Amino acid sequence: MEKATFGSGCFWCTEAMFQQLNGVQNVIPGYAGGQTKNPTYKEVCSGQTGHAEVIQLDYDPAIISYDELLEVFWKTHDPTTLNRQGNDVGTQYRSAVFYHNDEQKQLAEAYKQKLEDSKIWPDPIVTEVASLGDNFYRAEADHENYYNENGSQPYCAFVVAPKVEKFKKIFSDKLA
Repeated sequence: MEKATFGSGCFWCTEAMFQQLNGVQNVIPGYAGGQTKNPTYKEVCSGQTGHAEVIQLDYDPAIISYDELLEVFWKTHDPTTLNRQGNDVGTQYRSAVFYHNDEQKQLAEAYKQKLEDSKIWPDPIVTEVASLGDNFYRAEADHENYYNENGSQPYCAFVVAPKVEKFKKIFSDKLA
């Protein structure tokens, strides 16, 4: 098993998609990229910690490659909006790949450059590619498996559910 860590807006949305991928064993919401040790959700939402909401996943590279995870990452959010995804605004919602090793760094940077060169988006890609190091903090337990346990909550019904449905259509061949 290997690990991957991505920030692409609200971690409830990101978790709900990645946990459906074949080869992904575990998806944990958390915080990364900031300076505050052991931050709380409230602290991260204040924008003062420097952390982004992220998911960290365990995956089997024999079933799903890191490049395939990057494809899901980049196709399921807007990597051109700085510190924002939809109505979620703040540095905690920034687009980020936190790599675990040099190979992940190279793959993420190459994928980002390929997308930039393709001119798919009219605006430049602002996705941060940075080392995770030991800078991952697990979110509070009530954020884990959030969409599956709170699907009728208004944010889930109006924001998460449409993203999950679009994800299922695009990546139907990769679902568990």
